[in-house]
Amino acid sequence: MILIAGFFITALLYASVGFGGGSTYNALLALSGFDYRLLPIVSLACNIVVVSASTVQFARAGVTPWRKALTLSLLAAPAAFLGGLTPIRQETFLVVLGLSLVAAGLALLLPRAAEREQRPLPIARLAPVAAVPLGYLAGLVGIGGGIFFAPLLHLARWAGARQIAATTALFILINSVTGLLGQLAKSGPAAFGQAAAAHWPLLIAVIAGGQIGTHLAVRLLPERVIRWLTAALTVYAGSRLLLG
Repeated sequence: MILIAGFFITALLYASVGFGGGSTYNALLALSGFDYRLLPIVSLACNIVVVSASTVQFARAGVTPWRKALTLSLLAAPAAFLGGLTPIRQETFLVVLGLSLVAAGLALLLPRAAEREQRPLPIARLAPVAAVPLGYLAGLVGIGGGIFFAPLLHLARWAGARQIAATTALFILINSVTGLLGQLAKSGPAAFGQAAAAHWPLLIAVIAGGQIGTHLAVRLLPERVIRWLTAALTVYAGSRLLLG
């Protein structure tokens, strides 16, 4: 029940700021002693559930910059698949995951672009270059990568806040799908059935949490407060993994 509650809260918090929560799902599973070989499969599946709803909502609102968003997402997708295919030892996996979590939590605290679109900085042109390694990291440790990518886009003033949120949701969705395919190609299709059969309540928890986060959470608390809470949770989980 504690793990289910953790997934519910994570989905609620992350959905409210436009992310899927894969990084913290990973940490919660790792801290619970879950088999690290199946861990990315569960995390990526939960990610897909949460960001699918966000992607649809942004599309309906007409704020997704499809051409630019698809370019970044499709550049990262093959790298995410390769990351999912890459064999990794448990000790290395936990160190990389812990460092990723701490970096992601700190990235959430970086300043964001204003809602109104500003003139992009010259560094914004390098966004496609950054998409590839972030896609590989996403597939390797079982996250969507958006928690790293969004702060970079905001710092570069790549677009307005809503467009960046929409782009991040699509980026996470496509990376999560291709990363999951890579993980299944590495572990075998039976691994998904094994993971889902034992942990299907976690999927239900993130569906509920993600819906509430998308529709209500950002109205109940200022976005800045939600980001701080999410950052604190992420840094704490990553530190726990690194310190053992």
